[in-house]
Amino acid sequence: MWRNTRSGWGWVSIALHWLSALAIIGLFALGWWMTGLDYYSGWYNEGPWIHRSVGVLLLLATVGRLVWRLFQPTPHAEGGRFEALAAHLGHLALYALLLVALVSGYLISTAKGGGISVFGWFELPATVYGFANQAEMAGTVHWYSSLTLLVLAAGHALVSFKHHWLDKRLTLLRMLSARYARRNS
Repeated sequence: MWRNTRSGWGWVSIALHWLSALAIIGLFALGWWMTGLDYYSGWYNEGPWIHRSVGVLLLLATVGRLVWRLFQPTPHAEGGRFEALAAHLGHLALYALLLVALVSGYLISTAKGGGISVFGWFELPATVYGFANQAEMAGTVHWYSSLTLLVLAAGHALVSFKHHWLDKRLTLLRMLSARYARRNS
């Protein structure tokens, strides 16, 4: 039940999917809120520290998720050829935007050569830094990729509801429970 099959997602994929979704929404909300903080706010340093820490954990989880997908079967797509192609391209776009947002966030945080402390547990070192306007350019990429990611993720959620309620497919249920997908496939 923890591994994927051709009929459904396993618990590892399901957990990584929903934890990523929560982290993406939380990071976007926190990031947007942080832009309005002034120097005298108690969250002026705390908010970015949490944002960076969760971002690094999401980056590590995303890399793990991609490696996991390489070695696991992908459940068959429901619907026609066009829908399967659209789903595949949509998922590729989600992963690409997520990686762009995470890497650009890393480039903002390490632009001056300092690493990123992840909740004080470990430090992710700076590997690429010192480029002219690195933080500003990465910041622009980070904002637009994050915004686009959130919009595309909202579309992803809406399409899953369409498949569930209008098309009467198991698409959404397969991402909610590994047991349900296996019983009904």
